[in-house]
Amino acid sequence: QVRLVESGGGSVQAGGSLRLSCAASGYIYRPSYMGWFRQAPGKEREGVAAIYTQDNTPNYADSVKGRFTISQDKAKHTVYLQMNNLTPEDTAMYYCAAGSDGTYYPPLLTAQYNSWGQGAQVTVSS
Repeated sequence: QVRLVESGGGSVQAGGSLRLSCAASGYIYRPSYMGWFRQAPGKEREGVAAIYTQDNTPNYADSVKGRFTISQDKAKHTVYLQMNNLTPEDTAMYYCAAGSDGTYYPPLLTAQYNSWGQGAQVTVSS
């Protein structure tokens, strides 16, 4: 199973930016896709962004399109989530995840991921 460690969370005012990092280790074959999910108190975990690791194809939730960017550094085995123009509605625990199920398009469904990080808190104040 892939080990994932997130970093880069924190507190920021509305309109600000943060970058999350997810370092992956413990695998022989690189996961087909990696994603970022978030979960606010009392809400279900939702997919935010995902990337197909072979060709960098991204997939974004409508709520973050144009504001968030997912990328990867293969040499560092790290996936990033650049978050710009943050709003209080973006406040949540953010989780990195990895999966490989044969799909060629990175999914945003939690059920398609089998490795998860411990989470990084992002808090946006108004």
